[in-house]
Amino acid sequence: MEEEVSRRKLLAAAGSALSASIAGCSFEAPGSTGTAAENAEQNPEPGDFPEEFQPPEQDTEELPADSQFTETYRDVVDSVAAVRIQTFGQTAGGTAWVYDDSHLVTNEHVVSGGDNPFLWFSDVGWREASVVGTDINSDLAVLEVEEKPDVATPLTLVEEPKPVGTEVAAIGNPFGLTGSFTTGIVSGRNRNVPVPGRQFSISDGIQTDAALNPGNSGGPLVTLDGDVVGTVSAGQGDNIGFAISARMIRQVVPALIERGEYRHAYMGIGLGNVTPGIIEANDLPVSWGVYVDGVVADGPASGVLRGTTSSTVVNGQQMPVGGDVIVRMGDWSIINEERLSAFLALEARPGETIEVEIIRDGERQTVDLTLGAREDADI
Repeated sequence: MEEEVSRRKLLAAAGSALSASIAGCSFEAPGSTGTAAENAEQNPEPGDFPEEFQPPEQDTEELPADSQFTETYRDVVDSVAAVRIQTFGQTAGGTAWVYDDSHLVTNEHVVSGGDNPFLWFSDVGWREASVVGTDINSDLAVLEVEEKPDVATPLTLVEEPKPVGTEVAAIGNPFGLTGSFTTGIVSGRNRNVPVPGRQFSISDGIQTDAALNPGNSGGPLVTLDGDVVGTVSAGQGDNIGFAISARMIRQVVPALIERGEYRHAYMGIGLGNVTPGIIEANDLPVSWGVYVDGVVADGPASGVLRGTTSSTVVNGQQMPVGGDVIVRMGDWSIINEERLSAFLALEARPGETIEVEIIRDGERQTVDLTLGAREDADI
């Protein structure tokens, strides 16, 4: 009896109107509009309790659809859940979406450092979940839930990247406003996505102008057909938001479900985009590429690639000299950092040996580089 009472208290606490903010995500009890006491009374405890304690039936009468956006919302909303997790003595959260019959995808930064995750489904209330796997380098995480409602069906990933201008929508829980729907377009592709509270970025990101706010993190960015373009990771300001691409999800999530982790390829270099100053300082025969500024001692690129050896002044600015310029990796032309990061994330594997075409001392040459495994956020 004592165990049952303790369990009820835990679930009731999960349903109260606490709020917090961590790593760019914040959350309040879904639909909460009054005081904490009022909201606690309005939200019955979930679980296997008598009928009077079950969430009330939802209003099933729907207004006619006025647009394709309305149809998209109705098709997707039941497959999106609010996430609540206890972390650092506070309650934080975000959003998750249904990946398969028992797993949901969210952000790593949503569940980082926390425990006892709960998921809110609009028809059934709270369900206890567990973290199956996380990957800091892609900001992806997988949750598992038992007794997922039947209406919460898996969403489908897009087969191919969508072009700039494609209409998209985000469904999530900004500021605890459950099931919020915002629309926009794909504003850019192949972006390096900044991660809230972290000093690194994620490759192959999707940029959108759909409104994204704290609490949207982990939710789906979908086409009007309801297919997932990406998992929302961050809102960076007015009309700028980012999502982890479907291609990255397809690479990482199956490994998280199977092994709880994903191993990323690692070069062990410090790098930067080729700029006009670097071109002039190094008398380069190319106008694009990635400049190797430094090489990590005993890293995969040690003895294979060369970093800066000296510097010179160009137009009043100090410019590095002597580093290799990477222009191709495998079959990919490497025009900038974003392209290099995408190649490592989508095409390369730890332990694989790849051909790297470089400019060294003004001459093109090809070297073989055996990739390592990324332990943190280094390249």
